[in-house]
Amino acid sequence: MKIQEYADRDMLTIDVANVLAGDLESALLHHDMVSLAVPGGATPGPIFDVLCAADLEWDRVWVLPTDERCVPSDHERSNERLIRERLLTNRASVAQYIPLFVPGKEPEEVLPEIESLITPIRPLSVLVLGMGEDMHTASLFPGMDGLEAALDSHAPPLAVARSEAQPEARISLTAPVLDGALSKHLIFFGAAKRDALERAMSLPPEEAPIAAVLGGMTVHWAE
Repeated sequence: MKIQEYADRDMLTIDVANVLAGDLESALLHHDMVSLAVPGGATPGPIFDVLCAADLEWDRVWVLPTDERCVPSDHERSNERLIRERLLTNRASVAQYIPLFVPGKEPEEVLPEIESLITPIRPLSVLVLGMGEDMHTASLFPGMDGLEAALDSHAPPLAVARSEAQPEARISLTAPVLDGALSKHLIFFGAAKRDALERAMSLPPEEAPIAAVLGGMTVHWAE
């Protein structure tokens, strides 16, 4: 794991967008199609605003969320909405998108169909993750039902996360998909999350799911 610190969030935003564009460009030199998995939330939005203008062959890029809330794609809590509005625009508007949630169906019903789309693009070319102060990543939360199965090295690509603490079910890429990415980046802000990362490094993944994917990770942090 490598930690890259930045003087401020604007510098992080510009640098990370350039790094991701470079990773994708390198992957495109060696593969007909490449994949980019990204989180939702407030942190990556400004990075997407820069990355979407990168001069890449976006029509050869598959984009998918690292996790998704089971809400309609136009819902304010939808990761797909953020990704479409801020990443799949400008030059990146021609990229292919793989949704993790299909409205009108229980998430367990459609997992096989979605997994069939993900399998051909593994290993992921480029992965971007966030992390909560509770040390969750994607929708792999400490103590959630099914976490042990989602962390298993032979886990299927997707897991459904249900928790009384969350207003809706979530669908998440599992640890082997996340950890198997060829280029991995973790992005977060603030002292509290930096402290959480330090704690995670000494805890098992069952208590700190982010620990399952830190090997080979580049961490980008600003106060």
